[in-house]
Amino acid sequence: MTEKIENDDLTFADLGLAEPLLHALSDAGYTTPTPIQREAIPVALKGRDLIGLAQTGTGKTASFTLPIVNRMLGGPRRTRALILTPTRELCLQVEESFRKYSKHAPVDVIPVFGGVGYEPQERALRSGVDAVVATPGRLLDHLEKRNVDFTYLETLVLDEADRMLDMGFAPQINRIVDQIPRYRQTLLFSATMPPEVEALARKYLRKPVVIQVGRRSQAAATVTHAVYPVPRHLKNSLLVKLLTDTLHESVLVFTRTKSSADRVVRDLEKAGLEAGAMHADKSQIQRMKALEDFRSGKLKVLVATDIAQRGLDISGITHVINYDVPQQPEDYVHRIGRTGRAAATGDAYTFMSPDEIAMVRTIERTIGQEIPRVSVSGFDFGTSVAAAP
Repeated sequence: MTEKIENDDLTFADLGLAEPLLHALSDAGYTTPTPIQREAIPVALKGRDLIGLAQTGTGKTASFTLPIVNRMLGGPRRTRALILTPTRELCLQVEESFRKYSKHAPVDVIPVFGGVGYEPQERALRSGVDAVVATPGRLLDHLEKRNVDFTYLETLVLDEADRMLDMGFAPQINRIVDQIPRYRQTLLFSATMPPEVEALARKYLRKPVVIQVGRRSQAAATVTHAVYPVPRHLKNSLLVKLLTDTLHESVLVFTRTKSSADRVVRDLEKAGLEAGAMHADKSQIQRMKALEDFRSGKLKVLVATDIAQRGLDISGITHVINYDVPQQPEDYVHRIGRTGRAAATGDAYTFMSPDEIAMVRTIERTIGQEIPRVSVSGFDFGTSVAAAP
């Protein structure tokens, strides 16, 4: 079953949210819900189970945090919501969303993930919180030590379910769900709906409303795309040229490997550009510092592997640069979704060496549009490379 709200002029006030949330939304400068919010929030407020299919950057986090906060208004102080996320970065993003929307109706929320101290999480969970936002592995550790009580849990959210399954979290998810109340509301959000996600939904959701916004592999309409043909050995030089010739305020660069991310950062620093790296070899503290420096503007360039393609919600990212062409078309959609968020505009540049032509054409067929080629004198590898037919 799919439900739609046809009126594109609806405001948050029309969706049934309580005044404290409307006040918080106004404080944050939000007046008009995105399509996924417009359709998902009324369904979630009714207590229905929900499958939300939407590309990254569409505002899906608010689609579940707002109804959960609304439901908690005036209720008892006990753990009533659990949100499972695939990454620490997304965990922190969801926590930030809860704090933003509960500004005038405080909700006590704790992020739970690995790579940081265990004891502070244990103390907070044992003292009691309204909502837990967690990655599956660390949460399971706390559950096995009985640090958290889900007896009164009302809502379970499986955020970026496809990503969690891709990362091998299915066994942990199953063990967690086995230990929470059977009768609850379950909200599942995913960018794609492969058979594994469909099986998960059939197992844990009851007669869910299915809401799909846009095509499953569709890139955000607010992003402008460009492909730069360039020999592989000149990619660093082209990146330095683009960053020094144009005033980019906030640039996210994706590389395929951790070593290339570090190498790109070193080359940018040699050129006098402030840059930081974010990948799995960095400690959690180092990754959080890089994110904070990037978010605050201290770093203008963040170079990352695909660890950051999802769950990174930083307003004002002007450009995403694919230093290496992503090997999977879905990864292209998720990478470029870091810019052009929430109806803002952004640019996505992709550096294409001769051995990456086929991958770019696959991406074009997947997103259903040709990507213009941009030739830079001295960098183009000298072959006329057409877009995909």
